[in-house]
Amino acid sequence: MKELSHGVAWLAGEASGDLLAARVLPHLQAAMGGALQYGIGGPRMIEAGLDSWYPSEMLAVRGYVEVIKRIPSLLKLRREMIRRVKAAHPRVFIGVDAPDFNLAIEGRLRAAGIPTVHFVSPSIWAWRPERIETMRRNVDMTLLIFPMEEKIYRDAGVPAVYIGHPLAPMIPMEPDTDGARKALSIDSRGEPVIAVLPGSRIDEVKGCAPIFFEACERMVRRLGGGYFVVPAVDELRRAQIEQVVLQGHPLLKGRLRVVLGQSHRVLESADGVMVASGTAALEAALFKKPMVVGYTMPGISAMMIRKKALIPYVSLPNILAGEQLVPEFLHYYCKPDWIASRLIDEMKPERSALLKERFVTMHESLLRPTEKLALEAILGVMRPL
Repeated sequence: MKELSHGVAWLAGEASGDLLAARVLPHLQAAMGGALQYGIGGPRMIEAGLDSWYPSEMLAVRGYVEVIKRIPSLLKLRREMIRRVKAAHPRVFIGVDAPDFNLAIEGRLRAAGIPTVHFVSPSIWAWRPERIETMRRNVDMTLLIFPMEEKIYRDAGVPAVYIGHPLAPMIPMEPDTDGARKALSIDSRGEPVIAVLPGSRIDEVKGCAPIFFEACERMVRRLGGGYFVVPAVDELRRAQIEQVVLQGHPLLKGRLRVVLGQSHRVLESADGVMVASGTAALEAALFKKPMVVGYTMPGISAMMIRKKALIPYVSLPNILAGEQLVPEFLHYYCKPDWIASRLIDEMKPERSALLKERFVTMHESLLRPTEKLALEAILGVMRPL
């Protein structure tokens, strides 16, 4: 237990949080002389040195209706996590995104004398602005990954630091499209290459993949061809995606390939991107790719979220741009024909060049010495030995 008390507890429940935290975790561990890092995290955090107590997939759930169904198991996991972290008494607890789950844990741990850091601010600029007070009560320090958040926290007098987005230095300012295609063994024979990212969660794939693949077929009909590449987060998701393709998309036979992982390489290889809203949309922008954002969820969840929204956009490229820079087709507007038509338009040379220029500016705004700033902020609130 003494070793645990010298270490850091983490909690990241989704693929995007796993990716972000994995950029900081090994640097923090090195700065602490190899101190134990433990809690909940995905494969990237585990590879970076995390001892994961529970599978991160236990937290991969979206929407009001879906959360309600999982409440008993989520509450049980939360109780177990609070109990184990209190017993370990780490020098700091770092909750990564997942505010509905993490903030309640952070409040309990902070009350028990464990410093808390929240990595990725809740979207207080998009909806539920009252959460700034929740941050004040429950969190000692918030690590911000978007520049417009800094003023909100500063004006509210809540401790926070803008560290830049950890993805920004990972993605080249000038993508090597040909190199990515060679690495993936893509021979499109002059036909456009489309990256298709229907989401990393089971219910996202279930909702978005059939619509996206129907849109792919319509692109084949209108363009006379096309080569489609889909990154799958794991074998289970690859099997799920392949099953969706087999269930009625004959035009995609020989034109669609599912690869395990390698989402960045897939994006870099593309002429255009079909993507579910989320971190993947920002990644597509950082790779300077024309895109269409599509997203669907059960109607009740969609209506509740729309009612609470403070801004008219959901995709990160549009939020950062402050305007509808990329097309969004959400919920009942997420239709194959509209997605296919708009992506074809977005890929036209003049439009593609304009988007590239805007995405370069966006990329530059997200570049900061992320690891250094994150380390300074975390070490600054950490409990001394």
